[in-house]
Amino acid sequence: MLAFFSFLSGYVLSQFFRSFLAVIAPELGKELGLDPQALAALQTAWILGFIVMQFPVGWALDAIGPRRTVPVTMVAAVIGALLFAKAESGFVLQIALVLIGIGCSAIYMGAVYVFGRIYPPQRFALLCSWLIGIGSAGNLIAASPLAYATSLIGWRGAMVGMAVITALVAILLAFIIRNPPRVTTARAVGLIEGLRTIFSLRALWPLLPISTISYAVLIAERGLWAGPYLTDVFGLAPVERGTILLIMAASMSAGALIYGPLDRVFGGYKWISVIGTAITAAGFLGLALFEPSLTRSAVLLSVLGAAGMTYGVLMAHGRAFVPDHLLGRGITFLNILFIGGAAIIQPISGAVMKQLLEGPPQFAYAVLHGGFAILLLMSLAIYLVSKDVRRDHL
Repeated sequence: MLAFFSFLSGYVLSQFFRSFLAVIAPELGKELGLDPQALAALQTAWILGFIVMQFPVGWALDAIGPRRTVPVTMVAAVIGALLFAKAESGFVLQIALVLIGIGCSAIYMGAVYVFGRIYPPQRFALLCSWLIGIGSAGNLIAASPLAYATSLIGWRGAMVGMAVITALVAILLAFIIRNPPRVTTARAVGLIEGLRTIFSLRALWPLLPISTISYAVLIAERGLWAGPYLTDVFGLAPVERGTILLIMAASMSAGALIYGPLDRVFGGYKWISVIGTAITAAGFLGLALFEPSLTRSAVLLSVLGAAGMTYGVLMAHGRAFVPDHLLGRGITFLNILFIGGAAIIQPISGAVMKQLLEGPPQFAYAVLHGGFAILLLMSLAIYLVSKDVRRDHL
């Protein structure tokens, strides 16, 4: 389990960097004059940096292994965090977040690659989900603790501290990670040819919409809109806002941990994701249709946070169709869908909310949450035709 715990330290940082904006977004908006659309563009910048590196990371994992791939890419996150701390404009923040996205791009993929190569297939979903669940402590750090640190030393000082921590973790991983044995039973496959093979796997096709939507709407809510929602609709201050976001983050972590061993109960992956996605859609519908109540909203945010963490189960479902010699490219392709959906949804939601927030905030956020629910239900309808994979047949 040394590989699991070594990657865990890096994944905690990755989770922090993909969700910290929700806590400091109001302060960034005031200090640098950023409107909702500009704030959405910041989160998108992280996503774009992350996505741009996925295919190169997948090739690097297959060709040279995770030992060099993961620590080297993390250097970009260190540079980006320092640049973020010094930024005086939204444009510089975007550049910083692109670098941070690049720096985070190989952490989870490196872990999934190692899990897929050195552990029994029956443990793959458990390890992926538990890495997400425990690693989601980064979400916890990006909630009340970040809000408290910001109140003491400002968001700039907090980001300098995170840059130092990221550098130390990169050094740690460089010493600990070991490459799995090379796959020698298949001929070498180039980047483009490997991707063409991945695209031709018909069993993956019904998974594409739900992979694109499920995590995207969850990260959009937790990483971007939950904070402004609590401020605009209920008038919460940073620490109060951070406390509710902390509860939501803890629910996401607990949900991922619970999902981990469920394949042993269900015997496969499909129906776990079906049930979880349906509950998540119901949570968003509740936020859209019920009259605003702080207690009810906090509960619904926690419910959809826990139920929406199907990431690891869907990754395991897709991994079952990918051959070992293309594992790096296969898992990064799936990850592009998970994170790439957010790159599409967040700027669109930012543009829509910029217009809607000219009116009553309650109506604006009802439209946002209702739209998220509809997208989930549409992707779920397609996923229902997918082929399940019995874990005892792997």
